[in-house]
Amino acid sequence: MAPTPQTLTAERILEATEEVLRRHGPAKATVVDVARALGVSHGSVYRHFRTKAALREAVTKRWLDRTTEVLAGVVADSERDPAARVREWFAVLFAAKRRKAGLDPELFATYSVLAGEAGELVGAHVTELTDQLTEIVRAGVDQGVFAAEDPVTAARALFQATGRFHDPCYAKEWELPGVEAEFDVVVDLLLRGMRA
Repeated sequence: MAPTPQTLTAERILEATEEVLRRHGPAKATVVDVARALGVSHGSVYRHFRTKAALREAVTKRWLDRTTEVLAGVVADSERDPAARVREWFAVLFAAKRRKAGLDPELFATYSVLAGEAGELVGAHVTELTDQLTEIVRAGVDQGVFAAEDPVTAARALFQATGRFHDPCYAKEWELPGVEAEFDVVVDLLLRGMRA
């Protein structure tokens, strides 16, 4: 008896698209390649994603959301000191970005191209990240740990000041000797500046 084919879902299509992008890169990957990898017609893929651009955007969003989800656990840990949570939030963000760039450089390069095409999506992702950071800063202000008149502005400033450790344009620097020590110095300096 032949095995029952799996139901074609958006998630399966996104997984296959990720593999196709890894293999062919963003310039050569097509919807036909994705359909072939799934053993379906390209029309079946288009029933879930109306255009190639929509498919590429969905893959990019999935990739960005993985980072947001990992960081959500740090944000939710409201029992911990806000300064320790800010430090851990940035450490987790830095580690996640380094892992993506180091373990799968082809896919990281592909996503860097796709993220460049999806400016609105990346902007929404940065907003999500700064909203998470704002929640921790606001808790610090409420507890008297941080002296910030506006937690939103402070969170944005922290995010921008640490860009070297999470902005993909700096990925080549993330494996340089001493980068972890530089990260610690920057975060220490920022946290000292935030203290009440």
